Amino acid sequence: MKIEDLDTPVPLVDLAIVDANLKRMQDYCDDHGIALRPHIKTHKSVKLAERQLALGAKGISCQKLGEAEVMVGAGIEDILISYPLIGPIKARRLAALARRAKMSVAIDSRAALETVASAARMADADIGVLVEFDSGLGRTGVVTVAEALALAQKVGETPHLSFDGLMTYPASEASVAFVKRARDAFAAAGLAIPKVSGGGTPNAFRTHEFGVIDELRVGTYLYNDRMMMGVGHAELKDCAFDVLVTVVSRPTPDRAIIDAGTKSLTSDPAGKGGSGHGLIREYPDAVIERLTEEHGMVDLSTSAKKPEIGERLRVIPNHVCPVSNLHDSIFVLENGGVSEWRVDARGMTR
Repeated sequence: MKIEDLDTPVPLVDLAIVDANLKRMQDYCDDHGIALRPHIKTHKSVKLAERQLALGAKGISCQKLGEAEVMVGAGIEDILISYPLIGPIKARRLAALARRAKMSVAIDSRAALETVASAARMADADIGVLVEFDSGLGRTGVVTVAEALALAQKVGETPHLSFDGLMTYPASEASVAFVKRARDAFAAAGLAIPKVSGGGTPNAFRTHEFGVIDELRVGTYLYNDRMMMGVGHAELKDCAFDVLVTVVSRPTPDRAIIDAGTKSLTSDPAGKGGSGHGLIREYPDAVIERLTEEHGMVDLSTSAKKPEIGERLRVIPNHVCPVSNLHDSIFVLENGGVSEWRVDARGMTR
């Protein structure tokens, strides 16, 4: 298959760039003695997860049980669910996974702890637990060391559960301050912190500077996108994922319409230093200024060159993770040809 054979809009992935990105991150972690546990929510692909593990990743991270079920079904055996699981339905599904693979789960409440404990009882299997703390994002995670210590102590008292350490997102200077306070409090209580797991691609190559992170969870690094370019993590040459689109209309000299809207590109903003809804490689001065479900409106007023109807363009998404989840397959460029790879865990949001 060739690119010319593909209908649009369609995701294109340059495997050589992916492999270079994977090696760069794995080499960094190896050089600094940090365990790499990639987050598969970015690609949701068994083949890409296997590629990460083959390079030396210690296991994978999943955000939802549905993703983990796909990965365990493919034979992947060491998985962290970096998301709190609540309730009996989640417990039953986690129990089924714990019978087949080495599972660990992040918690930030007694309710989440009880869900994991229930799963371990049902499976008669051990499950690791990390206590998540908030590093300033204002999302999940306990906000005090006292809360973290109380949960860790309760984990230690619960059959089949082991306290595996602390977890946070993103890793930052605020993480360092929390971990230092936690080390003092945990030591005073006679409890060790086996590891600290930190996440986030933007600061990934600074992880060793923090001095407290033992494990790194990153996802976007294998593809990169405009957000990663904006924060300085990646350059244009490091972006492996494009959406191939077609110009379907030119209503005015300064406006083009492409066949990709929110259902292909999402409505996520460009982030630092960017504008519009994706970067058009062939016309970098053009701006995808507006999206509806199936239409992308492109402002050509600042672009010296202008595309014609029927022209095919490559768009680097603003945020690649949700774009992956919008498509059944990616089309992988390798050795001059194109092959189709399923997005195996697409839509697995439960």
